[in-house]
Amino acid sequence: MPVTDATTPHGAQDPPPGLAVRRDGAVAVLTLNRPHKRNAIDDATLLGLERFFTAPPPGVRAVVLTGDGGHFSAGLDLAELAGTDVVAGIAHSRMWHRAMAAVEFGAVPVVSVLRGAVIGGGLELACATHVRVAEASAFYALPEGQRGIFVGGGGSVRLPRLIGTARMVDLMLTGRVYDAAEAHAAGLTQYLVGDGEGLPTALGLAERIAAAAPLTTFAVLQALPRIAAAEPATGLLLEALMSAVAQGSDEAKDRMRAFLDGRAARVAGPSPDGTSGAGT
Repeated sequence: MPVTDATTPHGAQDPPPGLAVRRDGAVAVLTLNRPHKRNAIDDATLLGLERFFTAPPPGVRAVVLTGDGGHFSAGLDLAELAGTDVVAGIAHSRMWHRAMAAVEFGAVPVVSVLRGAVIGGGLELACATHVRVAEASAFYALPEGQRGIFVGGGGSVRLPRLIGTARMVDLMLTGRVYDAAEAHAAGLTQYLVGDGEGLPTALGLAERIAAAAPLTTFAVLQALPRIAAAEPATGLLLEALMSAVAQGSDEAKDRMRAFLDGRAARVAGPSPDGTSGAGT
């Protein structure tokens, strides 16, 4: 079972029409399922994402998040903002914040497959995932600046951490669009692959992630972001505490023993596709 920092029971609700779920062993594939809208995210889909990541199915150790059709997500379905006042707008943004936090700080690592449109709220969702695999067709934009609005799904916090504030300012003020190569060079994605290669690559990565020790996964998802955001002395103390907790687990001791006995893979150079760092 994944280690969590909450005891929320697993929900039995079916996903909304905007989401589709399938299992591949310890990996769940969660698909944004509104291709007629380039997978724009309505409120029902957003709340479905929040429910899924708050209480993922038992036995799931990693999730691949993708979009049906040729696009990851064209962002917020703007029909949800029609006629809202300031108070309702704040509540709507905070609903997005909760859902994105459920993705980023949930119990399972998330690998996203980015293709076609990754814009607005779709980009904010991608930033909340942990490993981002982009296909060559992916393009990125924040059109909110051209539509007289502002990001509301956590993008102003997460995106500058990946690409820097100056790049986000440029995207919002000028309407600039990054192609897959530009975004990868800027640090938005960790993997850049050919069209059609995103899902197989993501599934391979998710399978490797699912094999990680649960306590290590917990440390990476819950402790690492907070350590990185902390004042250095506080971060180093948290690191020491988390390190001691992790290495003291029975599973860590078993894995270390296997390595010392020559029964575990040793780190090797990367393969040509850059995805393999382990060997015998």
